[in-house]
Amino acid sequence: MSEKVAVITGAGSGIGRASALALLAGGWNVALAGRRQDALEETAGMATGGTSLVVPTDVTQPDQVAALFARVKDRFGHLDVLFNNAGSNVPTTNFGDFTFEMWRKVTAVNLDAMFLCANAAFRMMRDQTPQGGRIINNGSISAHNPRPGSVAYTSTKHAITGLTKSIALDGRQYDIACGQIDIGNAATPMTARSSEGQLQPNGQVVPEARMDVNHVGQQVAFMANLPLETNVQFVTIMATKMPWIGRG
Repeated sequence: MSEKVAVITGAGSGIGRASALALLAGGWNVALAGRRQDALEETAGMATGGTSLVVPTDVTQPDQVAALFARVKDRFGHLDVLFNNAGSNVPTTNFGDFTFEMWRKVTAVNLDAMFLCANAAFRMMRDQTPQGGRIINNGSISAHNPRPGSVAYTSTKHAITGLTKSIALDGRQYDIACGQIDIGNAATPMTARSSEGQLQPNGQVVPEARMDVNHVGQQVAFMANLPLETNVQFVTIMATKMPWIGRG
Protein backbone atom coordinates (compact mmCIF):
# COMPACT_ATOMS: atom_id res chain seq x y z
CA MET A 1 0.00 0.00 0.00
CA SER A 2 3.06 2.30 -0.01
CA GLU A 3 2.64 2.98 -3.74
CA LYS A 4 -0.10 5.50 -4.46
CA VAL A 5 -2.59 4.69 -7.20
CA ALA A 6 -4.92 7.07 -9.04
CA VAL A 7 -7.49 6.84 -11.81
CA ILE A 8 -7.96 9.92 -13.97
CA THR A 9 -10.76 10.14 -16.51
CA GLY A 10 -10.42 12.39 -19.53
CA ALA A 11 -6.66 11.92 -19.23
CA GLY A 12 -5.91 12.31 -22.91
CA SER A 13 -5.91 16.11 -22.96
CA GLY A 14 -6.37 19.34 -21.06
CA ILE A 15 -7.01 19.25 -17.33
CA GLY A 16 -6.92 15.46 -17.14
CA ARG A 17 -3.54 15.30 -18.85
CA ALA A 18 -2.07 18.09 -16.69
CA SER A 19 -3.30 16.38 -13.52
CA ALA A 20 -2.00 12.98 -14.60
CA LEU A 21 1.44 14.41 -15.37
CA ALA A 22 1.54 16.18 -11.99
CA LEU A 23 0.78 12.95 -10.14
CA LEU A 24 3.15 10.88 -12.26
CA ALA A 25 5.93 13.40 -11.60
CA GLY A 26 5.29 12.77 -7.90
CA GLY A 27 5.82 9.04 -8.31
CA TRP A 28 2.17 7.95 -8.47
CA ASN A 29 0.85 5.01 -10.46
CA VAL A 30 -1.85 6.50 -12.68
CA ALA A 31 -4.50 4.75 -14.76
CA LEU A 32 -5.20 7.00 -17.75
CA ALA A 33 -8.82 6.63 -18.91
CA GLY A 34 -10.45 8.18 -21.95
CA ARG A 35 -11.97 7.27 -25.27
CA ARG A 36 -8.89 7.80 -27.49
CA GLN A 37 -6.01 5.40 -26.97
CA ASP A 38 -3.62 7.53 -29.04
CA ALA A 39 -4.22 10.56 -26.81
CA LEU A 40 -3.76 8.47 -23.66
CA GLU A 41 -0.52 7.03 -25.03
CA GLU A 42 0.65 10.57 -25.75
CA THR A 43 -0.01 11.56 -22.14
CA ALA A 44 1.87 8.50 -20.91
CA GLY A 45 4.80 9.40 -23.16
CA MET A 46 5.03 12.86 -21.57
CA ALA A 47 5.42 11.50 -18.03
CA THR A 48 8.62 12.19 -16.11
CA GLY A 49 8.03 9.60 -13.38
CA GLY A 50 5.59 7.12 -11.93
CA THR A 51 3.88 4.32 -13.82
CA SER A 52 1.17 4.86 -16.42
CA LEU A 53 -1.57 2.36 -17.23
CA VAL A 54 -3.45 3.22 -20.40
CA VAL A 55 -7.07 2.04 -20.30
CA PRO A 56 -9.26 3.23 -23.21
CA THR A 57 -12.70 3.74 -21.67
CA ASP A 58 -16.02 5.26 -22.65
CA VAL A 59 -17.11 6.40 -19.19
CA THR A 60 -20.76 6.62 -20.27
CA GLN A 61 -20.86 2.82 -20.57
CA PRO A 62 -21.31 0.92 -17.27
CA ASP A 63 -19.52 -2.21 -18.49
CA GLN A 64 -16.47 -0.23 -19.61
CA VAL A 65 -16.31 1.63 -16.30
CA ALA A 66 -16.47 -1.68 -14.44
CA ALA A 67 -13.69 -3.03 -16.64
CA LEU A 68 -11.54 0.05 -15.94
CA PHE A 69 -11.62 -0.43 -12.17
CA ALA A 70 -11.21 -4.19 -12.48
CA ARG A 71 -8.07 -3.56 -14.54
CA VAL A 72 -6.72 -1.17 -11.89
CA LYS A 73 -7.39 -3.68 -9.11
CA ASP A 74 -5.72 -6.45 -11.07
CA ARG A 75 -2.63 -4.34 -11.85
CA PHE A 76 -2.13 -2.37 -8.64
CA GLY A 77 -4.28 -4.11 -6.02
CA HIS A 78 -5.83 -0.98 -4.53
CA LEU A 79 -6.98 2.58 -5.30
CA ASP A 80 -6.11 5.80 -3.49
CA VAL A 81 -7.62 8.53 -5.69
CA LEU A 82 -10.14 9.01 -8.46
CA PHE A 83 -10.01 12.32 -10.31
CA ASN A 84 -13.49 12.27 -11.86
CA ASN A 85 -12.65 14.68 -14.64
CA ALA A 86 -14.20 13.75 -18.00
CA GLY A 87 -16.73 16.29 -19.26
CA SER A 88 -18.53 17.45 -22.37
CA ASN A 89 -20.62 20.31 -23.69
CA VAL A 90 -22.58 21.48 -26.73
CA PRO A 91 -22.51 24.86 -28.48
CA THR A 92 -24.06 27.85 -26.71
CA THR A 93 -27.83 27.60 -27.28
CA ASN A 94 -30.62 29.68 -25.81
CA PHE A 95 -32.87 27.66 -23.50
CA GLY A 96 -35.86 28.01 -25.84
CA ASP A 97 -33.92 26.30 -28.64
CA PHE A 98 -32.23 23.68 -26.49
CA THR A 99 -33.25 20.16 -27.52
CA PHE A 100 -33.65 17.02 -25.45
CA GLU A 101 -30.98 15.34 -27.56
CA MET A 102 -28.52 18.09 -26.60
CA TRP A 103 -29.54 17.72 -22.96
CA ARG A 104 -28.97 13.97 -22.97
CA LYS A 105 -25.60 14.30 -24.72
CA VAL A 106 -24.26 16.54 -21.95
CA THR A 107 -25.85 14.75 -19.00
CA ALA A 108 -24.55 11.36 -20.20
CA VAL A 109 -20.96 12.49 -19.66
CA ASN A 110 -21.22 15.24 -17.05
CA LEU A 111 -23.56 13.48 -14.64
CA ASP A 112 -24.24 9.82 -15.49
CA ALA A 113 -20.57 9.02 -16.16
CA MET A 114 -19.46 10.95 -13.08
CA PHE A 115 -21.82 8.79 -11.00
CA LEU A 116 -20.63 5.56 -12.63
CA CYS A 117 -16.94 6.28 -12.00
CA ALA A 118 -17.43 7.60 -8.47
CA ASN A 119 -19.67 4.65 -7.60
CA ALA A 120 -17.13 2.11 -8.85
CA ALA A 121 -14.26 3.90 -7.08
CA PHE A 122 -16.27 4.14 -3.83
CA ARG A 123 -16.96 0.41 -3.80
CA MET A 124 -13.32 -0.41 -4.49
CA MET A 125 -12.13 1.92 -1.71
CA ARG A 126 -14.73 0.57 0.71
CA ASP A 127 -13.95 -3.08 0.04
CA GLN A 128 -10.15 -2.92 0.01
CA THR A 129 -7.92 -3.44 3.06
CA PRO A 130 -7.22 -1.00 4.55
CA GLN A 131 -10.37 0.88 3.61
CA GLY A 132 -10.31 4.42 2.31
CA GLY A 133 -9.44 6.71 -0.54
CA ARG A 134 -10.26 10.04 -2.10
CA ILE A 135 -12.62 11.07 -4.90
CA ILE A 136 -12.06 14.47 -6.52
CA ASN A 137 -14.91 15.63 -8.74
CA ASN A 138 -14.33 18.20 -11.46
CA GLY A 139 -17.07 20.77 -11.01
CA SER A 140 -16.76 24.15 -12.70
CA ILE A 141 -17.40 27.77 -11.96
CA SER A 142 -20.68 26.90 -13.70
CA ALA A 143 -21.51 25.00 -10.50
CA HIS A 144 -22.00 28.51 -9.07
CA ASN A 145 -23.06 30.83 -11.91
CA PRO A 146 -24.27 30.02 -15.43
CA ARG A 147 -23.09 31.31 -18.75
CA PRO A 148 -25.77 32.32 -21.26
CA GLY A 149 -27.15 29.41 -23.28
CA SER A 150 -25.64 26.66 -21.09
CA VAL A 151 -28.61 25.00 -19.41
CA ALA A 152 -27.36 21.40 -19.59
CA TYR A 153 -23.77 22.16 -18.63
CA THR A 154 -24.82 24.43 -15.76
CA SER A 155 -27.41 21.96 -14.48
CA THR A 156 -24.96 19.06 -14.48
CA LYS A 157 -22.27 21.07 -12.73
CA HIS A 158 -24.72 22.17 -10.03
CA ALA A 159 -25.63 18.49 -9.69
CA ILE A 160 -21.98 17.55 -9.20
CA THR A 161 -21.98 19.66 -6.04
CA GLY A 162 -24.79 17.48 -4.68
CA LEU A 163 -22.97 14.34 -5.78
CA THR A 164 -19.81 15.52 -4.01
CA LYS A 165 -21.64 16.26 -0.77
CA SER A 166 -23.46 12.93 -0.81
CA ILE A 167 -20.27 10.94 -1.42
CA ALA A 168 -18.45 12.88 1.30
CA LEU A 169 -21.21 12.14 3.79
CA ASP A 170 -21.68 8.46 2.91
CA GLY A 171 -17.94 7.91 2.72
CA ARG A 172 -17.09 9.04 6.25
CA GLN A 173 -17.54 5.62 7.82
CA TYR A 174 -15.17 4.08 5.25
CA ASP A 175 -12.44 6.76 5.36
CA ILE A 176 -13.42 7.90 1.87
CA ALA A 177 -12.95 11.63 1.37
CA CYS A 178 -14.64 13.49 -1.47
CA GLY A 179 -13.96 17.03 -2.65
CA GLN A 180 -14.67 19.20 -5.66
CA ILE A 181 -12.46 21.44 -7.77
CA ASP A 182 -14.27 24.22 -9.64
CA ILE A 183 -12.18 25.42 -12.56
CA GLY A 184 -12.50 28.53 -14.66
CA ASN A 185 -10.80 29.20 -18.01
CA ALA A 186 -7.79 26.92 -17.91
CA ALA A 187 -5.87 27.17 -21.18
CA THR A 188 -7.03 24.00 -22.93
CA PRO A 189 -8.53 23.31 -26.38
CA MET A 190 -11.98 23.22 -24.73
CA THR A 191 -11.66 26.90 -23.68
CA ALA A 192 -9.94 28.21 -26.81
CA ARG A 193 -12.99 30.26 -27.72
CA SER A 194 -12.71 32.16 -24.42
CA SER A 195 -9.62 33.99 -25.65
CA GLU A 196 -11.25 34.61 -29.03
CA GLY A 197 -14.50 35.91 -27.56
CA GLN A 198 -17.11 34.57 -25.15
CA LEU A 199 -20.78 35.55 -25.02
CA GLN A 200 -21.51 37.66 -21.94
CA PRO A 201 -24.85 38.15 -20.14
CA ASN A 202 -25.21 41.63 -21.68
CA GLY A 203 -25.03 40.16 -25.17
CA GLN A 204 -21.49 41.28 -25.94
CA VAL A 205 -18.82 38.86 -27.11
CA VAL A 206 -15.65 39.61 -25.16
CA PRO A 207 -12.26 37.84 -24.98
CA GLU A 208 -11.61 36.34 -21.53
CA ALA A 209 -8.39 35.71 -19.62
CA ARG A 210 -7.14 32.14 -19.26
CA MET A 211 -4.61 30.50 -16.94
CA ASP A 212 -1.93 27.85 -17.34
CA VAL A 213 -3.60 24.44 -17.11
CA ASN A 214 -0.63 23.11 -15.14
CA HIS A 215 -1.75 25.23 -12.19
CA VAL A 216 -4.90 23.11 -12.12
CA GLY A 217 -2.85 19.93 -12.25
CA GLN A 218 -0.81 21.14 -9.29
CA GLN A 219 -3.99 21.85 -7.32
CA VAL A 220 -5.34 18.37 -8.05
CA ALA A 221 -2.02 16.89 -6.93
CA PHE A 222 -2.17 18.92 -3.71
CA MET A 223 -5.64 17.56 -2.95
CA ALA A 224 -4.61 14.01 -3.87
CA ASN A 225 -1.57 14.05 -1.60
CA LEU A 226 -3.43 15.10 1.55
CA PRO A 227 -3.80 12.49 4.32
CA LEU A 228 -7.33 11.09 4.56
CA GLU A 229 -7.91 12.91 7.84
CA THR A 230 -7.90 16.16 5.80
CA ASN A 231 -10.14 17.14 2.89
CA VAL A 232 -10.43 20.09 0.55
CA GLN A 233 -14.20 20.04 0.30
CA PHE A 234 -14.51 22.75 -2.36
CA VAL A 235 -11.91 24.88 -4.11
CA THR A 236 -12.19 27.34 -6.99
CA ILE A 237 -9.20 27.97 -9.26
CA MET A 238 -9.55 30.42 -12.12
CA ALA A 239 -7.85 33.02 -14.26
CA THR A 240 -7.65 36.09 -12.02
CA LYS A 241 -9.13 38.47 -14.59
CA MET A 242 -11.86 36.30 -16.05
CA PRO A 243 -15.45 37.47 -15.49
CA TRP A 244 -16.91 35.31 -12.76
CA ILE A 245 -17.31 37.49 -9.70
CA GLY A 246 -20.24 39.66 -10.73
CA ARG A 247 -20.73 37.66 -13.92
CA GLY A 248 -24.27 39.04 -13.85
